[in-house]
Amino acid sequence: MVQVTKKKKETTLSLMKRFNRKLQKSSNLLRFKSIRFKERPKSDLTKKKTALSREKKKEAKNKLYKLGKLVEYSRAPGKRK
Repeated sequence: MVQVTKKKKETTLSLMKRFNRKLQKSSNLLRFKSIRFKERPKSDLTKKKTALSREKKKEAKNKLYKLGKLVEYSRAPGKRK
């Protein structure tokens, strides 16, 4: 728990800045965010379905390339062959 007390003649804005700095240094913020937005692991069935759909898309792209309907064929945009 991060605790900050207001000093004499300190503005609220500077108090908030000091609190935020202390919070980031304590790394509690990262821990709380990781707990809040935690994703559960994918099941074997969903992994299998996504892999199958990836393969279908790849086959369709290869078919279009071989038919000459797809002009440029690359693995990923921005990467060289």
